[in-house]
Amino acid sequence: MARTNGVKTEKSAQALPTVSDTEDTVIIKDSPEAVEDTQDIDDILNSLKTLLNTVEKLQKVRQEVGDIKPLLVRMLDGELVAGQELEQLKTGVNGLVRLVRAYSDHQAALAKAQAARNLLDQVLKGNKAD
Repeated sequence: MARTNGVKTEKSAQALPTVSDTEDTVIIKDSPEAVEDTQDIDDILNSLKTLLNTVEKLQKVRQEVGDIKPLLVRMLDGELVAGQELEQLKTGVNGLVRLVRAYSDHQAALAKAQAARNLLDQVLKGNKAD
């Protein structure tokens, strides 16, 4: 009988440390991820604000440039333009430089803000379940 009791004690002593070691490891891994998630969420929300600003700038520049495409096409076809049309072209071409920059900034902000779509999907799905 003494041998049977000794074997049971050894098995239970071996099983307990393995379970507690695993639980401690899981708790340690979860803590840093929560901090990173908060930082990621802040970055994502800031990227949405940046996107909104670039959209606003892009629309403003488009309005300033106006519709100079017909005048540009005429000029590129070799037509001479003068007077008010020439002034409109000068203003429009200068505005095109700003338009290209605004468009480029918008595209970069749009790409960066795509992570917000995933976050919003997660948040909205979570709200539907409540």
